[in-house]
Amino acid sequence: MEPTGMPGPGAALSGSRRSSGRSWGSASNISHSFRQPDTDDPFRRGSASSSRRHDDDEENLRWAALEKLPTYDRMRRAVLLGNHQLHDYAGSTGLVEIEHLASGDGGRALLDRVFQDDSERFLRRLRDRVDRVGIELPAIEVRYEDLSIEVEAFVGSAALPTLWNFTTNSLQSLIGRFASSNKKTINILQHVNGIIKPSRLTLLLGPPSSGKSTLMRALTGKLDKALKVSGNITYCGHTFAEFYPERTSAYVSQYDLHNAEMTVRETLDFSRRCLGIGARYDMLAELAKRERDAGIKPDPEIDAYMKATAVQGQETNIVTDLTLKVLGLDICADTPIGDEMIRGISGGQKKRVTTGEMLTGPARALFMDEISTGLDSSSTFQIVKYVKQLVHVMNETVMISLLQPPPETYNLFDDIILLSEGYIVYHGPRENILEFFEASGFRCPDRKGVADFLQEVTSKKDQQQYWYREHEQYHPVSVPEFAERFKSFHVGQQMFKEMQVPFEKSKTHPAALTTKKYGLSSKESLKAVISREVLLMKRNSFIYIFKVTQLVILGLMAMTVFLRTKMPSGQISDGTKFFGALTFSLITIMFNGFAELQLTIKMLPAFYKQRDFLFFPPWTWDWQTSC
Repeated sequence: MEPTGMPGPGAALSGSRRSSGRSWGSASNISHSFRQPDTDDPFRRGSASSSRRHDDDEENLRWAALEKLPTYDRMRRAVLLGNHQLHDYAGSTGLVEIEHLASGDGGRALLDRVFQDDSERFLRRLRDRVDRVGIELPAIEVRYEDLSIEVEAFVGSAALPTLWNFTTNSLQSLIGRFASSNKKTINILQHVNGIIKPSRLTLLLGPPSSGKSTLMRALTGKLDKALKVSGNITYCGHTFAEFYPERTSAYVSQYDLHNAEMTVRETLDFSRRCLGIGARYDMLAELAKRERDAGIKPDPEIDAYMKATAVQGQETNIVTDLTLKVLGLDICADTPIGDEMIRGISGGQKKRVTTGEMLTGPARALFMDEISTGLDSSSTFQIVKYVKQLVHVMNETVMISLLQPPPETYNLFDDIILLSEGYIVYHGPRENILEFFEASGFRCPDRKGVADFLQEVTSKKDQQQYWYREHEQYHPVSVPEFAERFKSFHVGQQMFKEMQVPFEKSKTHPAALTTKKYGLSSKESLKAVISREVLLMKRNSFIYIFKVTQLVILGLMAMTVFLRTKMPSGQISDGTKFFGALTFSLITIMFNGFAELQLTIKMLPAFYKQRDFLFFPPWTWDWQTSC
């Protein structure tokens, strides 16, 4: 089952507050987090103790009332005391309505109480609840064996996108079926192997054009169909034909494609709504059942939060608020994304929105491509630090590609994949990578950043400065030679030994792989797309009001053709007046729609991204656009 409570790949962790796990029949205090702090006034101790006993009795009565409800209703109500901001959401029984709490001010108030600017403690409190009843969290192991990717492309001047080149290349491609063609085969990845393990944060390093983005796209099933792929990619031993990798994993692209008119919060809300809740509701139902059988009373705050994240179909949700807080976007949550014509957020904030889009979903494997572009080192460190906590506590599978990570960010990673010229030079623990290059005669200087050293040492023009064997003459080492030496290195031998043992499919968690293509039903997807289109029409209301006014004026002008009540009939030429009016109307409507055509074309890049990531069926967007 997938944990309920995280903005993206998941969420749940333990905490130091074990007192929340006492039995249902216990009359002891289990809600100390809701009490007011004890006062030091000796004359008020009696009244404070009496007040606490009153709160305990009231809480026990509410838990008893919650227990009597049917399962469906019990999953949509929670017990919260001591928070006056949430009283407005309580029903007649004193229980808080989750559907009202999941969004708006109530959800933000609850998030402030459970998060408290300490992400690790928050995650551990979530995980603690899951561990107490023995629920196993889903974990995904990604393997790629003998993976090679190549493409046939025109090079040189023939690759320029001109009309002449298009014509000649098309003819040569047609002739090439029967004779030789001037296309050149480019090898992007060459026989790469590796295992990306859960609970370990993996860094993908490599110089530009080394194949990092292609590797990530291959692992998430988003490669272009024009590429030739050979080799095997499996998730927990399952091939892509057995599940939907686009929804099981989340790929954070290096390109920021968004609707400029939508705010940051609206953008994240739309992605969260389309991606759905996955197995969060089923996991929470099983969790509540086991707690009831074991006589465990959950932490009221964590119980309310996890139930709020399992509400599906709402336009806004507490998951969005958590994502905004974690990524530091809460300061610009209500600011438009913007573009060249609309003033909006900065480039670094736009990059974080791209990351947040995928964090709001339920995917258990996350592949993040160049997320540090446009970000300062502090922001990159904070994001990677949170992802590391998520990986270690929630057993997530995450690989992040960074071009030049600072030393403090580099040290957060557990495993390193060094990719160069399409070869994997190293894939293993971070602690052993310098040992591997020292065995080849290259040493990283003390004041040199390790990440910079790793990207330079594989280049023949830069590696000589790192040669440290003074008694031996320097000789350049090519990338293929490094790849061969890694196979004999003890880390490489251990990895290939593990790959020889196939993953047992029977050990795959039922909620690890997604077999449903979309997160919402067709009806709910259509509602989500229509609601976004209505929002965009409101943001561009001036254009639509102006065009409607223009149509009304032109329509009145066209109506004047028919002001003559009596017209001669019986002559063929009389019909030209009517055809002229109809032609004038059609031309007016056609030219009036050009403004809408420009807006539609502007939305296409974001639509293609969301279509490829299986946000919604393409026909829902086509249907509302045609309407």
